[in-house]
Amino acid sequence: MLLSSLERTKFGYVPDTGCARRIVWADGGDVGKPIKQITIVGGGTAGWMSALLLMSLLKTSKGKGPKIKLIESPNIPTVGVGEATVPGMPRTLKTAGISEQEFFRTCNASFKLGVLFDNWNVDKAGKPISFVNPFARPPSIDGIDAASYFAKYGAGGVDFSQIFSPTIDLARQFRGPRALNSGEYAQGTGFAYHLDAGLFAKMLRDVCIKRGVEHIMEDMERVELDERGYVAAVHLAKTGRHPVELVLDCTGFRSLIIGEALGEEFISYSDYLANDRAMAVQLPHPDPEKLEPMTRSTALGAGWTWRVPLYNRIGTGYVYSSAHRSDQQAMDEFKQSLGDLGRDAEPRVIPMRIGRNRNAWVKNCVSIGLANGFIEPLESTAIHMIDTSIRWLVTYFPDSDFAAPPRARYNKLVTKAYEEVRDFICLHYALGNRTDSQYWIDAREELKVPDSLAENLELWQHAMPGPYDLDFVSLFSPWTYQAVLMGKRVYETDYAAKNFESSIGFDPDKWKKYVVQTRRQITQTVKNAADHRTLLRQLRGEAEPAPAGQPWALMGGFASGGGSATVQMPGQRAPAPQRVDASKAVPEAPSKSDESDDFNLL
Repeated sequence: MLLSSLERTKFGYVPDTGCARRIVWADGGDVGKPIKQITIVGGGTAGWMSALLLMSLLKTSKGKGPKIKLIESPNIPTVGVGEATVPGMPRTLKTAGISEQEFFRTCNASFKLGVLFDNWNVDKAGKPISFVNPFARPPSIDGIDAASYFAKYGAGGVDFSQIFSPTIDLARQFRGPRALNSGEYAQGTGFAYHLDAGLFAKMLRDVCIKRGVEHIMEDMERVELDERGYVAAVHLAKTGRHPVELVLDCTGFRSLIIGEALGEEFISYSDYLANDRAMAVQLPHPDPEKLEPMTRSTALGAGWTWRVPLYNRIGTGYVYSSAHRSDQQAMDEFKQSLGDLGRDAEPRVIPMRIGRNRNAWVKNCVSIGLANGFIEPLESTAIHMIDTSIRWLVTYFPDSDFAAPPRARYNKLVTKAYEEVRDFICLHYALGNRTDSQYWIDAREELKVPDSLAENLELWQHAMPGPYDLDFVSLFSPWTYQAVLMGKRVYETDYAAKNFESSIGFDPDKWKKYVVQTRRQITQTVKNAADHRTLLRQLRGEAEPAPAGQPWALMGGFASGGGSATVQMPGQRAPAPQRVDASKAVPEAPSKSDESDDFNLL
């Protein structure tokens, strides 16, 4: 049980920047006994990330904490989730004491500055729309949201995100989020990472074993329950019975402990989200020197494809609905979208269980990662959910009494987090306007919209998403919703009410001044940023430092502040992964009027 007073010093907690509370381990005490060992069943990203964060967050100044045992099957491959991540990832790596250089080198990582959505909507003329959702918050101008100003006046032909984020401008020139010689984890332009999920899990495994995690490679044969229905032990094929105090179920979609042994109900989200299959393949870079610093999501006939450019290859796949495409039909459509590189591709089909457990924590078992739930990977939330779940577990870490209130609060938070992701994913479909396939018609007209989202969609017809609209925010803020609504150009169609924000006192001169100043700042940011490939080479320890005072040096062929862009951005169709023609002109921004064996998911 958690204590409510810092005066109870034998077994209390202290504030910590990585989580709300940190358990302080001490001998003795007249309450439930401290958990001495945590058993994790299942490896992969979920298992090893859980082990690493628990080790990092449960340590005291004396280095004490529970022992961790991780049991991993040598015969069952993992579904590698999270080739793309969200901006909390740098904090997680720093918390775990992992060098950014080692991370980039080991995981063939690259920078992610946002997500480009292509062909999810069409404009008034029926032309496909592209937009970028960057890792930045649009500002307000004297209390009025920039989105409101943009909806009324536009910004001289630039995309909405370009009036507060350099993401599109950086991507057009294949540049990263920082200058050379900036140091590890240097901040500036918002970023996350692309990574090889299989290699990432192996890196975490090596770090954990080095730091003292007991690693057992055996198949689990059965789960033993005690008279209360708690997990008493797990029985392994070779070494037999292993007693359990607290167990983390990281067994993936199979959910062997919380689902099979404890019988916890699984709540399907199939009424809200149709996609239940994915296929993935790895491809070579068509032009290795032109490394795009963003994830792409391109809508096809029965779902969407992802494109994640790693340092050494491209990870791509198709997420689709089995009610609208057979596996063979989906494979044919996917390979056709890949162009020449897809001719010999052999994608692997991955069934997806979409939804969550009714409770993530049951008795003395906590389900993490795919064992607890999964929502289609449109917004790269898989690793985030693992990270956040472990931090909340540390906040409400139990003792041997397993008191109900901490468990109930943990379950409430995890449920809200899954519903938050579900609602944001549903937004992309509910506001779609394509009519060229039954899938997109059904996604808009047949799928249920969660009540929490439906209420806001009605509200946002009258006003932009704002700080009082969402009941729970751990990842997707009102300004993230603004980026999607503006990117889809819904306020240029019949979505907005006739009196949409009619009471706002706009000042067009202030807006013009803001846009001019911001665009100048973004131009300077791009000028100072390093070529993405060159930056990664330096972070991996493979390139010479840039000359002092010349952070834009070694720009991979671009002069400072110049160079022709060959990345197609909003307003243009996403390119098939074929060799880029460097002679093509910079595409016009839209006008307001017009190597692991794991199965790696985005």
